[in-house]
Amino acid sequence: MLRAAARGPALLLSALLWSLAAAGNPELPTAVNITWSSINFKTILRWQPKPSGYLYTVEIHGQTSDTRKKCILTAETECDVTDLLRNVRETYTAHILSVASSGTDNFEEPPFAVSEKFTPYSQTVLGKPEIQNYTQKGSKLNVVFQDPLTPYTFPNGSFQSIRDIFQNDLEYKIYYWKDQSSGKKDGITKSHKFEERVDSSKNYCFYIQGIIPSRRENRNGQESMVLCTSIGRNILHEYGAEFFIIIAVIVIAIIISAVVLSVILCKRKAKAAREKEPLNGI
Repeated sequence: MLRAAARGPALLLSALLWSLAAAGNPELPTAVNITWSSINFKTILRWQPKPSGYLYTVEIHGQTSDTRKKCILTAETECDVTDLLRNVRETYTAHILSVASSGTDNFEEPPFAVSEKFTPYSQTVLGKPEIQNYTQKGSKLNVVFQDPLTPYTFPNGSFQSIRDIFQNDLEYKIYYWKDQSSGKKDGITKSHKFEERVDSSKNYCFYIQGIIPSRRENRNGQESMVLCTSIGRNILHEYGAEFFIIIAVIVIAIIISAVVLSVILCKRKAKAAREKEPLNGI
């Protein structure tokens, strides 16, 4: 009986403290429009709105990994979480916590918003490949390129490329076409180079991009810059026969005008000479 009577005031005091804490920290706004932005496994989490009177803390939850925090008590609305997603085949969600900036403790868990699920291996965007060299010799177009690098490193400190992570899942595609033409052809490789058969008398333009055929979404990566070959071509190929016909007509017209002008000048000189002859005889 005495123990029960003692517990009554204690429970009442505990409930009172809880209600006072809740009254002093009304519900804070939570993040909206949470998005994952990831290229070559560098992953940025973004959300809205800008906080006023409170701060944000990011928690990353993996399906099989421990919860970890990043960008603790930040006033920013983005957070680089790349280093927390090293297990690229894991599926993650982000909790964006809204925390009172007063620094006072609260018995309650801070309000938070939850992101969509994100799996780096299947959702990061493949970046632009770097074209190192390209030539057009005869009927062969040769292109050598380099894999994009990721933020992750090997034990020796060198950066891993996307090929190191995707391995046989990664392919590259080249699109090429005759200069000043719209009809495109394409080719596929799993190596670092292309060798495509082309018309030896024409220049070609091209670009390449990485591809993950096994993906349902985000299969195609970013396109490289467009480059064009510049083989030696004669003027006839460069400008066409019509251009030379126009030039020939202009040249003939100039010649005819020069001849006509010369004849007119000669006639005027001859006439002037004849008119002067009687004066000289007087």
